[in-house]
Amino acid sequence: MLERQNRTSICSVVFLDIVEYSRKPVAEQIRLKERFNALLSEALGDIAINDRIILDTGDGAAISFLGDPEDALFVALAVRDGMAGEAATGAPQLQVRMGINLGPVRLVKDINGQPNIIGDGINVGQRVMSFAQPGQILVSRSYHEVVSCLSKQYAQLFRYEGSRTDKHVREHEVYAVGDATPGVRTRPAGSEQRAVLLRGAGLPLLAFAGKGWSPGMAIAVSATVALVLASAAALRVYKQASKAPESIVSAQSAPATAAPPGAESDVKKGRPAPPSSASGKPGPGRAETTVL
Repeated sequence: MLERQNRTSICSVVFLDIVEYSRKPVAEQIRLKERFNALLSEALGDIAINDRIILDTGDGAAISFLGDPEDALFVALAVRDGMAGEAATGAPQLQVRMGINLGPVRLVKDINGQPNIIGDGINVGQRVMSFAQPGQILVSRSYHEVVSCLSKQYAQLFRYEGSRTDKHVREHEVYAVGDATPGVRTRPAGSEQRAVLLRGAGLPLLAFAGKGWSPGMAIAVSATVALVLASAAALRVYKQASKAPESIVSAQSAPATAAPPGAESDVKKGRPAPPSSASGKPGPGRAETTVL
């Protein structure tokens, strides 16, 4: 985790909020927060400590996942299942709304020297969470586009909810997460499914390593990238070629300068200078008279 400090990374972020937490009496706030912490700790049990950063927001939490992008989905589903299990026991219901985003975050240290995360990735996660209903999980378009490509089972979980506008007049396309079958909670066998940031020609490209993509999809993506790079190279060559005639014309129209080094005149070689041409242009060694 130390090598990530002061560097921008593309991470998945889960923002969780206890519904109407601030309106509860202090004693009830304490009980709700204890139950929330217990549910969250259980949901994070399979995530390595170095692959996550947890921020306590007072009425909830924000978690940045530095590993697999689907880890955020697994944790959110586990928290929702935990809330449903508590409701079945007749205990006072703990209502939590959740938002998931995939975006750039920066790992820094807070005032106490502890790891902290800042950036648009966590900000958008909070905005997406604010659109969710109690017990609902919403994800951003960027997260949906990444995770839905990893597995057909993942893609079937999402339902498009439309566009929402936050208080900063910024629009967000959101997707709701439906009920998941038990098989969705595990990664497909034989696939690493890790997000890899490829950088080529100065353009960041998000792709996936491992066997999660079919050969046809991998070939299609490779061909698209190659076509884009080839088009850019051809455009640069065309621009350079289109500028060449201008430089040649400029060089031809430029006034004559001194003879290049090593060149000797006919007079120095002992040969008489040739007469001027019929066009009136003086021969070598004769001054030119300009008629105004």
